[in-house]
Amino acid sequence: MFALRTIPTMLTKADDYPIHQTPEPIAYSGSDRNFYDRYFFNGYDPEGTLFFAAALGVYPHLNIMDASFCVVHEGIQYNLHASKHLKMERLDTQVGPIGVEVIEPLQCLSLTCDDAEQGLQAELVFTGRHHPIEEPRFTQRTGTRMGMDSTRMTQNGNYQGWIKLKDKHFELSTQNFRGTRDRSWGIRPVGKRDEQVNPDQGLPQFYWLWAPLNFDDYCSYYHLNADATGTPWNTKAVLVKPDQTSSHPDPHQEMSEQSSILVMQKDSRHAASAGLEFSDAQSRQYRISLVPEFNFYMRGLGYGHPEWGHGLNHGDFASAYEEYVLKDMDLSSTEHFHIQAFCKAELACNDGIFKGSGVLEQLILGPYAPAGFNDIMDLAR
Repeated sequence: MFALRTIPTMLTKADDYPIHQTPEPIAYSGSDRNFYDRYFFNGYDPEGTLFFAAALGVYPHLNIMDASFCVVHEGIQYNLHASKHLKMERLDTQVGPIGVEVIEPLQCLSLTCDDAEQGLQAELVFTGRHHPIEEPRFTQRTGTRMGMDSTRMTQNGNYQGWIKLKDKHFELSTQNFRGTRDRSWGIRPVGKRDEQVNPDQGLPQFYWLWAPLNFDDYCSYYHLNADATGTPWNTKAVLVKPDQTSSHPDPHQEMSEQSSILVMQKDSRHAASAGLEFSDAQSRQYRISLVPEFNFYMRGLGYGHPEWGHGLNHGDFASAYEEYVLKDMDLSSTEHFHIQAFCKAELACNDGIFKGSGVLEQLILGPYAPAGFNDIMDLAR
């Protein structure tokens, strides 16, 4: 006689929705163990008095979901990390105290955090000021291996709700609190690093700028990936005039040309100031100047974190809390290269001059000739 082998079901809640892209259950995401699916949010008042960022990542083939919620206030960055075993249910987007819920797809989402013990709590609703911007597909090989193959959408918007930090309570309204959220999915390195390095991959190199900005009459978007010579391999710039009275915002105005200039801060890989220049199909010029006020360290969301990196296995559930004093951060450490600098922004165009704010995300690893970086650890002089 032969015993029947019991095969565990891979069916999950998501399989009851018409969202399949392959003949397989949603629990499977192709064959690459590095597949991920991620939410990101940031928000700020116009002066940067209060800044927060949050993320939630899903790693189906690692069976992990993790999340972080961070707040910057009065020179201190407060970071809460959480991780759980996914157990295949990708729609259960709650990781301990941190949760994300889609209220209206492509327009409205809620973000919650509830850790009373650490004094970090929030109930927030994000509403888009425009339809999400689809970024070009990011595809990059590391030697002969696919290192990145992903898609992302970015959306500027307003927040309503509250944040409680220790003994302070902040009320947020759509009139005084704006920010950006993105969604990305695809392949990029997650979990533990591969012990066998590709012998042809060369020096690690990655140049990344991402600048979503909010003005009263405009939203702007810019990103740049460039190689070691400074040649762009993925870039885009968009201007949007938000239509807050309609569910169908004005179409995005995609720029035909875009460029950026950074003045680097000494002994770092961060910008002391930055300028963005766009031109549209009618050759109209747009110039944006950015003045960083302070850094938010992406390590707080797990990027490059030695213990709370994305997709690491901490067991069925685990959480951790930490604080950074911004003025004490070592800018020469590679763990601190990846930042979002909160910036005051000024947009000059044919319509006039507009004041705003937003972030300039920066990750500059390895050689980059325009900045004089010839090695992994070179700093601006």
